[in-house]
Amino acid sequence: MNKDTAIKALAALAQASRLDAFRQLVQAGPEGLAAGELASRLDISPPALSFHLKGLVHAGLANSHQEGRFVYYSADFDTMQSLLGYLTDNCCAGASCVPAAPTRRAAATRRQP
Repeated sequence: MNKDTAIKALAALAQASRLDAFRQLVQAGPEGLAAGELASRLDISPPALSFHLKGLVHAGLANSHQEGRFVYYSADFDTMQSLLGYLTDNCCAGASCVPAAPTRRAAATRRQP
């Protein structure tokens, strides 16, 4: 993923309704959700949801497909993983990112006033 693509994805997620919609799609898994079901879960009007889903699709974070008269949306897990990879690339300069457990002495020192 390049910087421009990451910025587009992050900008799409920088709005509460789009972030909520994306999280619902991630939780739904690859099969996704019908637009009407997603609107119901988010308590948002269908036209407003359509606007937000368009932003997610444009950013490459969601896909849609039609089944009969229903439109289903799903998270694009490849783009999501690429974004996470971009954000964590070379994390901590190659060192372990997990903080070391504090020693008993260090923990006792922090508790003193």
